[in-house]
Amino acid sequence: MAMGFSLYLFLLFVHLALCCSWIQGQTLPRKTTSDVNQVSGKSFDYIIVGGGTAGCPLAATLSEKFSVLLVERGGSPYENPLIMENKNFGLSIVQTDEYTSVAQSFVSKDGVSNLRGRVLGGGSAINGGFFSRASEDYVKRVGWNKDMVSDAYMWVESRNAFKPKLTPWDYVAELSLLEAGIFPYNGFSLDHIEGTKIGATIYDEQGRRHTSADLLTAGNPNNITLLLNATVTSIIFHKKGNRNETIVRGIRFIKSDGSSSQTHEAYLNTQNNSRSSTGDVILAAGALGSPQILLLSGIGPQKHLNKFDIPVAVNLKCVGKGMQDNPAIAFVPEVADSKPKNFPPDSPKVIAIADDFKLIVGSMILPISFNATIMLISGKLAFPESEGQLELNSTDPRQNPSVTFNYLATEKDMAECVKLGRLLEQIVRSKSIAYFLGVEGKRRNESMSTDDELRKLCKNNVGTFYHYHGGCTMGSVVDKNYRVFGVEGLRVIDGSTFLESPGTNPMATLLMLGRYQGIKILQEREKMLKH
Repeated sequence: MAMGFSLYLFLLFVHLALCCSWIQGQTLPRKTTSDVNQVSGKSFDYIIVGGGTAGCPLAATLSEKFSVLLVERGGSPYENPLIMENKNFGLSIVQTDEYTSVAQSFVSKDGVSNLRGRVLGGGSAINGGFFSRASEDYVKRVGWNKDMVSDAYMWVESRNAFKPKLTPWDYVAELSLLEAGIFPYNGFSLDHIEGTKIGATIYDEQGRRHTSADLLTAGNPNNITLLLNATVTSIIFHKKGNRNETIVRGIRFIKSDGSSSQTHEAYLNTQNNSRSSTGDVILAAGALGSPQILLLSGIGPQKHLNKFDIPVAVNLKCVGKGMQDNPAIAFVPEVADSKPKNFPPDSPKVIAIADDFKLIVGSMILPISFNATIMLISGKLAFPESEGQLELNSTDPRQNPSVTFNYLATEKDMAECVKLGRLLEQIVRSKSIAYFLGVEGKRRNESMSTDDELRKLCKNNVGTFYHYHGGCTMGSVVDKNYRVFGVEGLRVIDGSTFLESPGTNPMATLLMLGRYQGIKILQEREKMLKH
């Protein structure tokens, strides 16, 4: 009896230890620090700026063969239950502050409120967790290798993608999409295919979120140095010989919390005691962060850099151009007075892809405070024509740059938004939703909105799905290998390089991209060694 009880205590201790190791973030690399002095002055084969959706799988992949410094301006997600637990979905973005919140808010010049990640895991730590591959047509348009893309997706999915458990609201939402005629019904699928489907999620069966940070465990722990709570201020260059070539030497960084403006430096390893390195500084700081760092480093339009007295390293006119966001609108279903006003938060799991992939519709129950939620039927334009630009507001990298998306600036985008509004109105008035919310027959005699009314709705209530991209677009700022034009040893690998959104939630594609480009870089290095 005593031995049995001792065994029980031992097993209980092991279970608690395992739970605590997850809570305390033991999945982080051994060489993780928030002390900038521990990294200052050191050299690495690769330096990755941004531990977000693309940066973490990229760091894990490159660490298989090389030393990697990964710099993240935020902290670890693992100690924060508002991030890690599905029951708290959406609460991590309810409150934001200037320096420390895991989500940093910004308002575009269009007047639309938006968010960017400021935590290890980036957007994958604060988003709805919906996981869906890009379409085969998208992969073909971008020019990626189909088989390598498939391998990279599977590498990510084996660790971070799960089949979701549907809630009663998910079933109702699914039926309402089918009532609106969005067919075929595809059931559970990882693919971006037309019709109504259940997507994967990064929440596991226990309701724990698996961010891109989890992928760091797939790397070589001896080769990854992770610096948290540090913001990169600029890239260090030197000129090569008499050819006036701009070559990357390393990065400058400061503490993120605003407590100190002291600048520190980290460098790329050099080859055979020369000043040339074989590795790269790779920006993976997102569609706002990466173009902002290029501009602060003197890579961008000369006229704009002159306004801030930033010495021009490379006059690259398209940095900050091609900024796009997916215009979104949302309807709130009417709830009967007899029903409770607050449903538990519910992340998106069921979506509809309609109008030849141009319209994406989903539903969620989102917190609007720590004790109130709102039920939304929302949709976005997957491939808008309208685009804007990003510019500096100041030379402080901790401050948001200025960005304009020019939502619905073209007539084609406005016409698509009207079409989206009509579809959402059909869905929100479906019998399934009416029955679930106890309002059957209440709106039976109400007429549908006119085109003019929907145009006003689109214009006055346009919002975001937080799927913005651009600023370092391929062909204008980076080449097909994601190398920045006019600079040696500098790449950008994140959503800022996209000419268009994948249509669906871009998270899965960005996770794939980090792995895919990491493998490509390893293959390049292998070829160099053979020659």
